[in-house]
Amino acid sequence: MKIEQIYTGCLAQGAYYIESDGEAAIIDPLREVQPYIEKAKSDNAKIKYVFETHFHADFVSGHQDLAAKTGAAIVYGPTGMKLGFDAIVAEDGQEFQIGKIKVRLLHTPGHTMESSCYLLFNEEGKEEAVFTGDTLFIGDVGRPDLAQKVVEDLTQDKLAGHLYDSLREKIMPLPDHLTVYPAHGAGSACGKNMSKETTDTLGNQKKTNYALQKMTKEEFVKEVTSGLTPPPAYFPQNVMMNIQGYDSIDEVLERGVRPLSPSAFEAVANETGAVLLDTRNPQEFAKGFIPNSINIGIDGSFAVWVGAMIPDLKQEILVIAETGKEEEVITRLARVGYDYAIGYLDGGFDAWKTSGNEVDSIESISSDELAEIQKKQGPVNILDVRKNSEYLSEHVLDAENAPLDYINESMLQVDKNKTYYVHCAGGYRSMVFTSILRARGYENLIDVNGGFKSIKESGKFEISDYVCPTTLL
Repeated sequence: MKIEQIYTGCLAQGAYYIESDGEAAIIDPLREVQPYIEKAKSDNAKIKYVFETHFHADFVSGHQDLAAKTGAAIVYGPTGMKLGFDAIVAEDGQEFQIGKIKVRLLHTPGHTMESSCYLLFNEEGKEEAVFTGDTLFIGDVGRPDLAQKVVEDLTQDKLAGHLYDSLREKIMPLPDHLTVYPAHGAGSACGKNMSKETTDTLGNQKKTNYALQKMTKEEFVKEVTSGLTPPPAYFPQNVMMNIQGYDSIDEVLERGVRPLSPSAFEAVANETGAVLLDTRNPQEFAKGFIPNSINIGIDGSFAVWVGAMIPDLKQEILVIAETGKEEEVITRLARVGYDYAIGYLDGGFDAWKTSGNEVDSIESISSDELAEIQKKQGPVNILDVRKNSEYLSEHVLDAENAPLDYINESMLQVDKNKTYYVHCAGGYRSMVFTSILRARGYENLIDVNGGFKSIKESGKFEISDYVCPTTLL
């Protein structure tokens, strides 16, 4: 028997490959399915099942493509949703044979109503592992407010109540020695307190996970629903794609991995109104970019910020990337449902610049330079685009908070006639913010390279410590 966690850091997502005696199963696969097929091929195994723990909101699963390419059966837990593809809608407790091992579905509603865990029995028939999806994370549980965006009569309190029951009736009675394999780790928006660890024993989680401690259902509901921030706008759209079906990843790549010369790129941009998405490093972008393009760097939390900044999954996108990274960009867009990349700039920004086309740039300064400016000019307008919770924890005295998460509201705070010095935590989000506002006609934003980390380490700015939110009323 083989169990392998396939972890994707940019999504903080864990898929799983299970193999026994020539048969295999995949749990919660990503959109690009060829790696799973190759893995099974190397083991001389046939993929028999694709187990889905729930209808994912933060990414588009590869279940449909994987089933089409391998003949595997897709398995979901009990659900009232009408699926756009063939699948086994299993009953609670239903078992599936994979070679010499078996997997039992445990219906665990709460994160969503169809949420299910998969209990694995080894060749000796002993319980060995449980794949918990978004029902149980390491240090946390799945947030109960996502399914209500899709099913109208659900509330987060109702879902939290279901989750309380599922954990105590289905998960906690399981033996302590089981290895817990969750669908996500720290960095995912599907929970609020996840550990950076991606596996643990169930026994240790019973001791350390706040959600598994002794408490009433009312106390649990209050605890698990407190401190939730609004989920990214693309989440409900991803859910519907996972329920209804989607274009094959092969079609998406064929549409998107299309090299365009600078002149062709410009023509397509003018004809379609596509978003010009520049995925280079923020500081490289600042030095020079195509006018009206926006910067969301591929080396940061790319999928999350694309989802937050481009609310329509059907928006056409033209890609500017480092040479050789074009297919990676388009694949990562497709992972979160952005299937309408329609080409990329062949030769990247250098080709655009060499062709003599118009370029723009954003001034980016160090924290030391900002300190000198403030010393000479007196107080300046500092815009902190981190999350409000980060800002409340500590911030530059008199800095204004304009979170990137809510850019349409935050931009209303910005006066086009004033100069602002924009920073985030390390320099990634500030360039996203500044590039989007530049594309909307805001010319007087200056990026602070290195962000708050550099500002604080410089020792040249007065830092305001934690401010209790009640004092801001």
